[in-house]
Parts: sequence; structure tokens; C-alpha cells
Amino acid sequence: MSIHSRRDAQAVPQASDGIADRVRAWAVALVGDRRFRRLATAFPLSRPFARREARAVFDLCAGFVYSQVLLACVRLGVLDRLHESPRTPSDIASATGLEVVQAQRLLDAAAALALARRRRDGRYALAARGAVVRGDPGLVEMVEHHALVYRDLADPVALLRGDATSASLRGYWGYARAEDPTALTAADVAPYSRLMSLSQPPVAEEIVAAYPFERHARVLDLGGGEGTFLRVVARRHPALDLELFDLPAVAARAQAACEADGLAARIRCHGGDFRTGPVPEGADLVTLIRILHDHEDDAVLRILAVARAALVPGGTILIGEPMADAPGAEAVGAAYFGFYLMAMGQGRARRPAEIAALLSRAGFADFALHPTALPLRAGVATARLRKL
Repeated sequence: MSIHSRRDAQAVPQASDGIADRVRAWAVALVGDRRFRRLATAFPLSRPFARREARAVFDLCAGFVYSQVLLACVRLGVLDRLHESPRTPSDIASATGLEVVQAQRLLDAAAALALARRRRDGRYALAARGAVVRGDPGLVEMVEHHALVYRDLADPVALLRGDATSASLRGYWGYARAEDPTALTAADVAPYSRLMSLSQPPVAEEIVAAYPFERHARVLDLGGGEGTFLRVVARRHPALDLELFDLPAVAARAQAACEADGLAARIRCHGGDFRTGPVPEGADLVTLIRILHDHEDDAVLRILAVARAALVPGGTILIGEPMADAPGAEAVGAAYFGFYLMAMGQGRARRPAEIAALLSRAGFADFALHPTALPLRAGVATARLRKL
């Protein structure tokens, strides 16, 4: 049997499939046929759909090249220069050390990706998408950070089989490989703490907008990093009593950041291991922001047990992180975080039902989802401490 005939056989609906599955299988087999695609492209009513799908498939193949164009723009400061004023290829060449022909190539690529816009006078200006990237320090930091990700994903099959030779992400996230994370030094935690701090503000804004923090009195943020999330909470809710807990070296960075922000009197920072405790007790709200998806289920249950011990009777736990199958952000959980966390060596993005199940096992009830404006950044879920 040929490769093509095996594929065709696999596409045939099975008798055990439901009607919807059988219709989808039939449609997929039809779209996969080259003759049908040629007809669809030629027919005016189906042409927009055919072109859109062809573009989407090509983007899947070319995505790495697109991301490298973005990296070049970031590293060479092209977006910053276009923000200052429209520039010619010669201007960009002089500022970056490129040949004019290569500066032209980069600017044309940036314009094709809607990062820049070519004007009628031949100069290039910053486009809206480029302005979004340039205006988000966390996103710029992530673009640079992805150089490590690409090393680990150079051979995705080897990564899936556990045979990958690169372990850049495991080395970057120090706590993912440390036998005793509390022993990590300031130098060990500095790179990832900076990345998390820079990328946290938009996430924090989403979460604070989605949940009524004013109903609480005392908040404990487990794994709070440099305090970026709690500093947003502090400015929005000045009456709250706030505490942060993270690894000692990270908590020291949080203390310094809070002092620099004039919030040292509002936010108390503690060091330790939130997987084992002990942590400060007496909070009526414990927050875990971008924490659970970094850990396997057994570690998550240990973290939730520590959170439970920190809460007063009837207290609430809040989970804020990207969730699998979030409407409009499906690829973020399954594709991006699925492979990123595999390269990191631990964790996975979870569906809300999976998070609810873990919370229930840890002694929480009344699971609820709180819609956010951009699920791509974060989903928000809460549960209450169940009465024994």
C-alpha cells in the first residue's frame, strides 16, 4: 500500500464515529485532495476560504523565519529608530552597520509582517504591530529569550523522545533543575526573575480587572517573583494587607523592587520553598500567578497543600495563568506552552476542568472561572477552602 493510500484509508470515517465526526472526517478528506483545492481556488465563492487556508498553512511552515525577522528588528533597534521618525534603508544601514541592500531586505520583511510600513517617499515608518512590540518591554525580553527556546526545539522529535542534546531552558530556569531551590544565589535567579518581572504587568492588569480583590483583607502571593503582581494590586487596593513568598534570593529582589517603588511598607517579602513551606499564615486570599503550569501534578498538589495551610477558614485561592483550550488562545496552551514546558523539563498548561480536579483533591470547593479580556495572557480561576 502506498503512503497516499494509507493516508486515504486513515481518513475514512469509522462506523463507530458520531455524525459530527463523520462529517468532519469527510470534509478533511475533501480539503486534502489537490483537485478539490484547485477547484476551490478557481471558484469565486470558495476562493477566499482557499486562499486563507493556504496562507495559514504557509505561515505554519514559515513561522520560524518570521520570528527571526522580529528578533533582528529587536536586536538592531530598528523598531526604536522607526518610532523616533521614518527612516530610509540608508539611515537604518548607517545606524546598524548593515549594508544598504540588507537593511532594505530587513525593512521589507518587517513591512510584510506589519511591523513597519513603507511610505510613498520610500521611507519606512513604525506600524501598529511594531508599536505594540516596541511598547511592551516584557514582549521584547521574550523575543530575545526565545533564542534559548529555539536551541531546545531544533530537533522536536528528539525532544519528544527524550533524546534532545540541548537543555538551554532547564539551565535558564534554575529552580527546574535544583535539588534545593532555596540555595539558589542572586546570580542564579536574576535572568528569569527579570524576564518574569518585565512580562508580568499586562498579566497582572488582566487578573486585577477580572477579580474583586476588595472583598479580601490579607493576600499572600506564593511564588510572587519580584512583586510585580502585588505592586499592581497595592496601587489598585490600598487597604489590602499584602505578603509575598518566593525563594530567598528572589524574595530579596522583590524587597528591593518594593522599596524602589515606595511600597516596602505595604508588601512584606518572605523567603523559602512554597512546595514544602512553611509560609505565613492568616491570609484570606492566596494567589498563584503563573505557577501551576510550571509543575507536574504531584508538585501542584504539594503547593496547594501549602496554600491551604496558609488560609483562614473559608479562605479563597486564586489561580492566574494561561489555560489550555482558552477561547481564542487554543494554540498558546497546547502548542506553545506544551513544547516550551517540555523543553523546560516540567509542567504543562491545564484545562480549567483539570485545575478544578486538582483543587478538589487539595481540599478546595466552589471552583469558578472569571473571564479576562485577553485569555491569551491569563485565565483566572478561584476556589474556596472546603470545610472539613
